[in-house]
Amino acid sequence: MTDRRNTNRRSQAWFGAKGRSGMLYRSWMRNQGFGHEVFDGRPVIGIATSASELAPCNAHLTRVAEAVKRGVWQAGGLPLQFPTMATGETLMRPTAMLYRNLMAMEVEELIRANPLDGVVLLSGCDKTTPAMLMGAASVDLPAVMVTGGPMLNGKFRGQDVGSGTHVWKFEEDLKTGRMTEEECFFAEGCMARSNGHCMTMGTASTMACVAEALGMQLPGSAAWPAVDSRRMETAQAAGRRVVDMVEEDLRPSRILTREAFENAVRVNAAIGGSTNAVIHLTALAGRVGVELDLDDFDRLVREVPTLVNLMPSGTYLMEDFCYAGGLPAVMAELLGGGLLHGGPVTVTGRTVAENTDGAERFGSDVITPLDTPFQPAGTGIAVLRGNLCPDGAVLKQSAASPHLLTHRGPARVFDSPEAYHAVADDPDLDVDENTVIVIRNAGPKGYPGMPEVSNVPLPAKLLKAGVTDMVRVCDGRMSGTGYGTVVLHVAPEAAVGGPLAQVRDGDPVVLDVPARTLRLDVDDAELERRKQEWTPPADQYTGGYTWLYTQHVEQADRGADFGFLRGGRGHEVPRDSH
Repeated sequence: MTDRRNTNRRSQAWFGAKGRSGMLYRSWMRNQGFGHEVFDGRPVIGIATSASELAPCNAHLTRVAEAVKRGVWQAGGLPLQFPTMATGETLMRPTAMLYRNLMAMEVEELIRANPLDGVVLLSGCDKTTPAMLMGAASVDLPAVMVTGGPMLNGKFRGQDVGSGTHVWKFEEDLKTGRMTEEECFFAEGCMARSNGHCMTMGTASTMACVAEALGMQLPGSAAWPAVDSRRMETAQAAGRRVVDMVEEDLRPSRILTREAFENAVRVNAAIGGSTNAVIHLTALAGRVGVELDLDDFDRLVREVPTLVNLMPSGTYLMEDFCYAGGLPAVMAELLGGGLLHGGPVTVTGRTVAENTDGAERFGSDVITPLDTPFQPAGTGIAVLRGNLCPDGAVLKQSAASPHLLTHRGPARVFDSPEAYHAVADDPDLDVDENTVIVIRNAGPKGYPGMPEVSNVPLPAKLLKAGVTDMVRVCDGRMSGTGYGTVVLHVAPEAAVGGPLAQVRDGDPVVLDVPARTLRLDVDDAELERRKQEWTPPADQYTGGYTWLYTQHVEQADRGADFGFLRGGRGHEVPRDSH
């Protein structure tokens, strides 16, 4: 084993200190049974874990951390595990997105405040991955992401079912009488049958793939199921590798370049990834000073076909994706077609091109070839502009209904998701299949936290009539496991006086995705008159984190981060108070 001792390491400001300070730092660590020799200048590696039984997708990460520790010890480092908060979308109210920025702040400050030379980031549910990346990027110490892996495929009545995606389907079946409450209750256990995050191409799987595409996760590691032994092998390999990264001083600022972000945007299109990647990538880019604006998510993907046939856009699930070759196979296809940059360096120390050299694709159903794709080029995320969304809105074309991508219909406006749900089952609700359902006050400031409420279920009377999709417009988000013709992230949001606040029942809404426009067919003078009459909602919060959030959160087109967290703050060793 290579001698890793170096008295100039960051951690030696603690463990190599003389006198009382050094005695304090070392002796209190030794109450855990560490011998004196582990403080000899070897790399100290933090293992940040969001393991929590309140975040079911992350509950198994304690076991993953043990595998990371093995790798760190093997490579001659000192592993020290520490907990972070867990932002689990499945339980947290009002939404886990409200706490992404808080988690990013916590991760950043914990890394900076402690005697660490590098860090391994263990995440699972969809907000934990970007939060950890954002925090680590702001500190800029060597870091490797290890996501916890997807659940095994759901199985119900002889067919595969996908977490999240089938929740919406089963809800529709329940409303139309195709399923009973008892059958839905039984299906719950069939849908989530192992540790891990959603096994559809929802936001958790998307962000795992995006972390790999950015170069922050080891090649192939995004797709191994949580309970597959190779998930633990991957974690152990990450522990070994981060020790070498400390020696090489390979930090996020060298990996998270403009070209790396362009790769991630294109990969997200190719995998049929979540619209939430737009929010998270934009926020992460802001942490490292990379210019990435909303229009990049449209411009960069127009030539990229959807290659991956996974729910909610397709048929298969992450377990199938893994066995078909995983993300390296997708990236190899894109590289072969000149659609990715091959030069960016990754956590392996090698380039994207070197990492994907020799990657194989097995079969042609799950990961399709570039020349016969699952969906043609231009079916990725579309960025819309117009008088309803002057700062932009997004729509996931691969999960939308083609016949609704060009649509004109009267607005039916609801001032909150709850207001809609209160009447959605009313047989006399004044809507038809041409109606555009508008949900407002669900943005970053308005809800607060920008929840995943935009893909509201269709009115019960239309479901029973056989209607399967409608245009919905909202300043909130949609779960990556969701589907439908849903316009999301409308900016500026209604709560800050965006045009969505001025829409009234019956106003003609015109959606033209090919032209990338979303507009209200109402005279400009009338809209201006309504704007002058509008009064902002009263502040609901006078203190605490939620007050801080509503005062400082940026709009969706800027990633919904806090303005004061943009840019990095480095890893300078804090002053010694001892």
